[in-house]
Amino acid sequence: MAAPEPLTPPSSDAFAAVLPAAPDLAATVGLWLRHLKAEKRASDHTIDGYGRDLRLFLGFLAEHLGALPDLAALSALGPRDFRAFQARRRAAGIGAASAARGLSSLRSFFRFLDRRGLCHNAAALAAKAPKLPHAVPRPLPQAAAVTLVEEGGCLTEEPWVAARDEAVLALLYGCGLRISEALGLRRRDAPLRETLRILGKGGKERLVPVLPAVADSVERYLRLCPFALAKDGPLFVGVKGGPLSPRIVQRGMEALRGALGLGADATPHALRHSFATHLLGAGGDLRTIQELLGHASLSTTQRYTDVDTARLLAAYADAHPRARGGD
Repeated sequence: MAAPEPLTPPSSDAFAAVLPAAPDLAATVGLWLRHLKAEKRASDHTIDGYGRDLRLFLGFLAEHLGALPDLAALSALGPRDFRAFQARRRAAGIGAASAARGLSSLRSFFRFLDRRGLCHNAAALAAKAPKLPHAVPRPLPQAAAVTLVEEGGCLTEEPWVAARDEAVLALLYGCGLRISEALGLRRRDAPLRETLRILGKGGKERLVPVLPAVADSVERYLRLCPFALAKDGPLFVGVKGGPLSPRIVQRGMEALRGALGLGADATPHALRHSFATHLLGAGGDLRTIQELLGHASLSTTQRYTDVDTARLLAAYADAHPRARGGD
């Protein structure tokens, strides 16, 4: 199966040219998008999302103000204008997470304008995002995670593809990588040593230890791979030799969990959650787990303590005589 072409958003200038905005503002949007790409090292997916959020906001302003907005119009916006935009979005039926991301996009843009002296608007920077429900990671039981990795290639008859799939899943569970991080590895990164340098979100680097079993999985894939991989090219490739798409990994996991009788929670990202939760359950230190996962904030890593507490309470309810109604 050929990997689909990766999403390639239009150029910043082309995107800005079709915005519902006056020329000075449209040109500034192009500068902002280039800033996100070159200086913030944002992914194409993030840039595409931020661009869509800003286009929605500018379209709202064009209707709300009765004219194409320019930089002067942005400076004059007050809290009531931002509340009106949020109300319009809620009326359209968007969820809290989408509304929060949209506001994050606007703040990023207004901070960019403020730092360059192009526009100052305190109301934009002070706008409050909707409260999000406290999401608890949903890891897999240890036996299920191990089975997924060991059986990762069981649904393909092509040995090198089977070895590739097993190696990718081994990196997700054995090193706690995101799919994008595993598929972002270069051929020069292998053979894997005792530690692996990962470039994560926001261009932040971290070192993760590599288990011998993970290194062996990658070596087996390389021995069987029929393509001559360029040193600076991707480590993992599709059946036609191009970069392996995350969607291929996701589809493979969907088929695999069906074959193994696992629930919908068995996703590639669940293996990363499982890596953290199983480390914590074995006595791992939160700070260390934070570094291994590449979380910017410890509060993000602390979600895994909620998982551990929930598991402890469930075990108590199952085992304690009083919880079962005994005397």
